[in-house]
Amino acid sequence: MSGTLLQLGEHHIGVFLLQVLLVLGLARGLGCLFERIGQPALVGELLTGVLLGPTLLGRLAPGLHAWLFPPDLVQNSMLSTFAWVGLLLLLLSAGTEVDATVAWRERGHVARIAVVGLAVPLALSGAAALLLPERYLAQPSQRLFFALFVATALTIAALPMTVRALYDLDLLKSDLGLLVMASLIVHEVVGWAAFTLVLSSATQAQLDFAHVALVVGGTLAFTAACMTLGRPLVAAGIAWVQRGRPSDSGLVLTFVCCVGLLAGFVTHSMGIHALLGLFLAGVMAGSAPALSERTRQAINQMVYAVFIPVFFAGLGLQVDFVANFDPFLALLFAALGIGGKFLGAWAGAGLAGVPRWERHFIAAAHTPGGSMEMVVALVALQEKLITVPVFVAIVFAALVSSIALGPWLAWTTRRRRALNVLDVFLRRAMRLNLRGSTRWEAIHELCEAAAEQGGLPETAVLNAAARAREETAGTAIGEGMAVPHARLAALTKPLVVLGRSVPGIEWDAPDGLPAHLIFLILTPANDRGLQVQLLGALAKGLGDPALRQRLLAAPDEPAAWTILRQALAQHSLVRPAP
Repeated sequence: MSGTLLQLGEHHIGVFLLQVLLVLGLARGLGCLFERIGQPALVGELLTGVLLGPTLLGRLAPGLHAWLFPPDLVQNSMLSTFAWVGLLLLLLSAGTEVDATVAWRERGHVARIAVVGLAVPLALSGAAALLLPERYLAQPSQRLFFALFVATALTIAALPMTVRALYDLDLLKSDLGLLVMASLIVHEVVGWAAFTLVLSSATQAQLDFAHVALVVGGTLAFTAACMTLGRPLVAAGIAWVQRGRPSDSGLVLTFVCCVGLLAGFVTHSMGIHALLGLFLAGVMAGSAPALSERTRQAINQMVYAVFIPVFFAGLGLQVDFVANFDPFLALLFAALGIGGKFLGAWAGAGLAGVPRWERHFIAAAHTPGGSMEMVVALVALQEKLITVPVFVAIVFAALVSSIALGPWLAWTTRRRRALNVLDVFLRRAMRLNLRGSTRWEAIHELCEAAAEQGGLPETAVLNAAARAREETAGTAIGEGMAVPHARLAALTKPLVVLGRSVPGIEWDAPDGLPAHLIFLILTPANDRGLQVQLLGALAKGLGDPALRQRLLAAPDEPAAWTILRQALAQHSLVRPAP
């Protein structure tokens, strides 16, 4: 008997290894292929499941399909467990991309964009789901929960996908990029909290307001605890681990994973889905100053190189996408998922006073459902909240929005006729307390701050170019301002870094006054006048002595940035024709 069980176990292990080999190898290969043509890797990963699953292989070679993926409970559980580990780690990894401090710094605009951006798609999608025929409902008696789920699924946005698109367009560190990220952070946190609430309530036989109140209270309390107490505690833990073994980045990775597992266990024990706990754990870890970029990359590489391809391929292995594809439902969900989020973010940005072009860009950046939408759909399918055709329609909508994002944002950027001066400021490179006492030291300090932002030439290259220009002719313009600048062939767009010296620096100004406000301007070698436009915009926008005094007295970076926005918001650069 024991020999039979041993043989059975060995057979399961052998089939499992073959399954992972085929699924992982093909998923990674197709994912890389789609990335080479400018599309998300998840398209190729999902296509792997379609090819190996009942959609294609099950039709063309049912015997081979049954041998590779036998309808055996133990065998299915092995691959499913592997995929679920990937799902949990995906939420942990997505959380590390969230910088809660960005959302807080941009809270004035974010509040309007987030509230309206969430309310509009929720209302539109929920109303449409309430009107769907009963054949689409898994349980007709729970139409309300079905509508709430569909609304949540089609509203949640995929922050990692938009971050990648912003990075590709070189807008990730711009003021516009930070605003988009901040509002999407709120989308993700609120979206996951809402989903866990709907999921927990739907598992009840009827609508129990006491239970709903308990889940809402628990979700809010746990989220607040993570954002207030959890973040400094996790940051202290990561710092402690690094001090103990500074050369072992894997130990930090282990610590972060343990935090995620603990948070997932806590939320699961509270009646809230474990996914929210993993996501919030990632947010806590991601905000830790001691979490190095190397460790972040190690987390992402581990998740996206092994577990995530198998997870998304597993979506295609579970269902027959051809037999369960409903064109009406798929097109409806795609229109609701893209259109609802676009309209909501557009309206919210309008209320926030964002210029028209930026409104279009922000709205488009909110449209992808991507991996987050698929995760929500899978969990709902497994909990029997939705039917298979609804699941397929949601996956279709997520794919369409993901594929459209990159070209849409690129087209919107090309359409732009003018570039706002604020967009070329490297806000995170701002230095309000310059240490240097000479202009050469100040220039070097600002070049160093610019180079630290990534994607730019090294400090020595920037400093050499700016110093050469300064030695040719001084760049002080009087009234306490200096504008050192340089043109570099390695740049593709103009950049500005603000430095402030409260005591002042002797800069050989025409009026003899020391320079307190120093703007380092870096432009492409063939800028064709952008440098001149920037110099003019700064001189005109900061021409008011009272405004310059306010900038000198600004206590911190957010206050200084608010003053710059007031001074330069109406100034644009006319981009040269290509």
